[in-house]
Amino acid sequence: MSLQSNRWQTGLLFVALILGVAVGQMFHQSANPENLSAWWSVGGEMLLLRPLQMIVVPLVVLSVASGIASIGDPSKLGIIGSATMAFYVASMLLAAALGATAVEIFQPGAGISAQDLEALTRQGGEVFAADATRAQRMVSGEAMGLTGAWQSILSQLLPKSPLAEAASGNTVGVISFSILLGLGLAAAGESARVARDVVNGLLAAILRVIRWILWLMPIGLFLFVTSVVAKIGIGSASGPVGKYFVLVLIALILHGMIVLPLMGLLLGGGNCWKLMWRVRRALYTAFSTSSSNATLPVTLEVAASQGQCSKRACSFVIPIGATINMDGTALYEAVAALFLFQLFGAELTFGDNVIVVMTATLAAIGAAGIPSAGLVTLVIVITAVNTSLAGRGLAPVPVAAVGIIIGVDRLVDMVRTTVNVWGDIVAAKVITKIAPDPA
Repeated sequence: MSLQSNRWQTGLLFVALILGVAVGQMFHQSANPENLSAWWSVGGEMLLLRPLQMIVVPLVVLSVASGIASIGDPSKLGIIGSATMAFYVASMLLAAALGATAVEIFQPGAGISAQDLEALTRQGGEVFAADATRAQRMVSGEAMGLTGAWQSILSQLLPKSPLAEAASGNTVGVISFSILLGLGLAAAGESARVARDVVNGLLAAILRVIRWILWLMPIGLFLFVTSVVAKIGIGSASGPVGKYFVLVLIALILHGMIVLPLMGLLLGGGNCWKLMWRVRRALYTAFSTSSSNATLPVTLEVAASQGQCSKRACSFVIPIGATINMDGTALYEAVAALFLFQLFGAELTFGDNVIVVMTATLAAIGAAGIPSAGLVTLVIVITAVNTSLAGRGLAPVPVAAVGIIIGVDRLVDMVRTTVNVWGDIVAAKVITKIAPDPA
């Protein structure tokens, strides 16, 4: 794709994003925003989400298998895999720690009156009860716990049928199969040369299809953002929830614009602030779709063509990152959990804060095996701290309290997904140093 085409596409996406917010806010103030939102949502799904989701599974299989087959040396693959996981775990721990520190410093949930807390709790309970599906998932998250989340993801690492996993949207099993396929292609040597050529050829064809889809994206982005903003509006949060909303957004922005670029710079990834500008098309897409997996085709294409990340690093690091690297989610869980405990006046110790940071990180990694992961993993974090409180004879925070922050969760989700995707790209840039493309 030419530089001029890239600039046009990026510019159109930015214009679509701004127009979507403006038109959506106009619709939000109309008499019947829900009906308007539904129609625009269908158009956005057909032109943005579905085309991207359609090619995610073949793209993951082909890119991971091709990348691993091109590395060839198992010891080299072990180094790359270890470095990738170390980066992801470290960045998520830093994100969760940043979120916890921000809550402790600014205390968004402190000082609320008993009357206001009662009103918020009642409102949160109504929101919780109104959505039976969401309530059931959060209750199941409380029952599942951190151990259950990890058992879920471990069971998906060796699926009975990769096709069944692909059909259900669970990419963990698809990635496991793709890694084994890549190792097999590499180990087979010359006898698998034709198969490797076929995989590389199919990958080139998929990347060409992605470039065609990218021209539809500005229209789909406009429709989808319009539908989201029409439904929830901008600036609807107030009181303690408004403070929470502003704090979590500021913490996410700090992690994305300072912590991750510094990690990239210190670990040999170069100037990641310039990289952020070059890969902004992927960040726009992540913001609008709120899905790392749906953004994956764009992330792979942009990281390689505009971010100057090696194809080896992109094909291995980014698909895995889209599944397990959740910096934004870990930060959000830490902030949300501590905010709710502050609201209810729970006296948390330093050890409780450590539990929040560690559990938020581990739950974010385990989120790959959980449907509607954001809410479920938040409940897992709250349950872990409730266990600590119960051991000291203190009252726990009810699961239904999560309903207090659900109203602003859609906007927070858009930003935290953007941070998740940005973390994948920074990791790919760092790993490019140890996994460059062959000369």
